Amino acid sequence: MTWMLDRVGRHIAAYLQRPAPGYEPFTPADPEALRAMIKPGDILLIEGRTHIAGVIKYLTQSTWSHAALYVGPIDGQATSSGEVCDLVESNLEAGIISVPLSTYFDFHTRICRPVGLLPEDRKAVCDYAIERIGLQYDLKNIVDLGRYLVPLPVPQRFRRRMIALGSGDPTKLICSALIAKAFGAIGYPILPAIERVESAQARREIYHIRDSSLYCPRDFDISPYFAVIKPTIEMGFNYKTINWSTKDSSKTL
Repeated sequence: MTWMLDRVGRHIAAYLQRPAPGYEPFTPADPEALRAMIKPGDILLIEGRTHIAGVIKYLTQSTWSHAALYVGPIDGQATSSGEVCDLVESNLEAGIISVPLSTYFDFHTRICRPVGLLPEDRKAVCDYAIERIGLQYDLKNIVDLGRYLVPLPVPQRFRRRMIALGSGDPTKLICSALIAKAFGAIGYPILPAIERVESAQARREIYHIRDSSLYCPRDFDISPYFAVIKPTIEMGFNYKTINWSTKDSSKTL
C-alpha cells in the first residue's frame, strides 16, 4: 500500500510540475545584472510557469510562486554539463536540491535581501539549507497534493493553509518553509505575528514565530525586514540610454 501511495503521489507531483501553456514573463531577468548583484543569503523569488505555480499565485494573490536561497557556489554540486550550482530550492518532484542561478534567467524574478544580517549568521543560513540537500517532499500525502487539482474558489481566510503541504515531518519541506526555517534558526524575523501590549509604564511588542509551513514566497517580498534589490537599478540605470522604438504602439493595440 505504501509503494502505491508513493507512486500516485509522484504522478500527481509530476503533473503539477509541468509547464502551464501560454506563460511569458513580462519582465525576464537581466542575467548579467542578476549574477552581479545577488549575494549569499539573498532570496530569489520566481514567477513560476507550472500548474502548481498558477495555483500558488492564486492562493497567495501574488506574482511569486517559488523561492530559492542563493548560497554561492556549492562544493561538489554541479549540473551534468559542469555548471556549478549556487541556489538551494525545494520542489515537489525532486525535494531539496541545488541548481545554478542560470535556471531562472528566463523567468521574472526578484531579489529579497535580509537587512543587517551578520556575516556569521549569513553563513549559518546558507549552511542550514545546504545541509538539507537531498531531503524529500512527503509524496504519500495524497490529500495535500490532490487538493491542488480541484479548481474550486477558496475563501481568502483559508488560502494560506491550502499551501501548507506535508505531514509535519521536519525532513520534508516546501520551498518557503525551508528558507523560513533557515532564518528562524538564527532568530531573523520574516513576518512574525506581533502582539501589542499597552500599559501605563510601557508599550512593547511581543514577536510570535509563525509555523514555517505557513510561509509563502510573497512573505519575503512584503516583509519589513527584507530589502527588495532590483539589479538593473543597482547596476546604474540611466533612462537617457534607452533606445525607444519610433513605431506608434497605439496602432498595434
